[in-house]
Amino acid sequence: MTELEPTDYAATLDELKRHVHEARYQAQRKVNTELLRLYWRIGATILDRQRTAGWGSNVVGRLAGDLRAEFPTMKGFSRANLFYMRRVAEAWPDVDGFVQQPAGQIPWTQLTLLLDKLDDPELRAWYAAKAVAHGWSRAVLTHQIATRLHEREGAAPSNYPLALERVDSELAQELTKDPYVLDFTALDSDSAERQLEDRLVERIIDTLRELGRGFAFVGRQVHFDVAGDDFYLDLLFFHVEQLRYVVIELKTTKFDPRDAGQLGFYVALVDDRLRVRDKHQPTVGCSSSPSRTRPSSDTPWPAPPSPSRSPATN
Repeated sequence: MTELEPTDYAATLDELKRHVHEARYQAQRKVNTELLRLYWRIGATILDRQRTAGWGSNVVGRLAGDLRAEFPTMKGFSRANLFYMRRVAEAWPDVDGFVQQPAGQIPWTQLTLLLDKLDDPELRAWYAAKAVAHGWSRAVLTHQIATRLHEREGAAPSNYPLALERVDSELAQELTKDPYVLDFTALDSDSAERQLEDRLVERIIDTLRELGRGFAFVGRQVHFDVAGDDFYLDLLFFHVEQLRYVVIELKTTKFDPRDAGQLGFYVALVDDRLRVRDKHQPTVGCSSSPSRTRPSSDTPWPAPPSPSRSPATN
């Protein structure tokens, strides 16, 4: 006998889904708050040492390197980011007051945007409050600052009263996916890829055999600082016969066309930062997934591996 669906089932399911979304949002907000509190403390320490012990930029750069070495999976310890932490501690001298304000409830990338674009503390507070109230993403916040919303508001009608509920807003989505928050909790969405990477590095000799003759291992999680943002390349090799760098991005899911953009970005970074143009051939790359490895450019893949063969294969 088929059991009939209760008449209130759909409404009950909707209610429970809202509870789940709300709980996730609140949890991410708490994690974000603790991350900002940590960054404030690091910034306050740097500020204090600069004032009392004469720390210069070179010491801060050394500190960034040591923190990255101690916490290699955390992406927030670039030299530029440490100076942002110092600016946050200087702009908001009281940590408890800071994390209770709207500025302490937005993602780190939005907070650094406020520091870069606005010198007036009152305007920073105003835009932070708007971002929290209306669930703005970083892109929306950037647009509103650039078009000077604080001067325009009230002069024209808006759809702000129709803003999405906070758990459905772009801000909530950014908190959920913020790479700084994910790394801080050590529960990042790349954990499976990191485990795959660990296994490959642990078996580096087998990995090199799998890739083919002529490959030399350069590094894993190779760090690049681009305009203050941290980027980490999964695996980097150098082909000693073809004299070119080979970028490998690890994916535990089926290759997505969007992955090509990320891979191409890393290839361009290596070409710009590491390649010696009068000695090295253009950099190439591939995305390694359970199903295939995809070259990032039209440059021939170093023989003998086939472009369709994944270096992750055992």
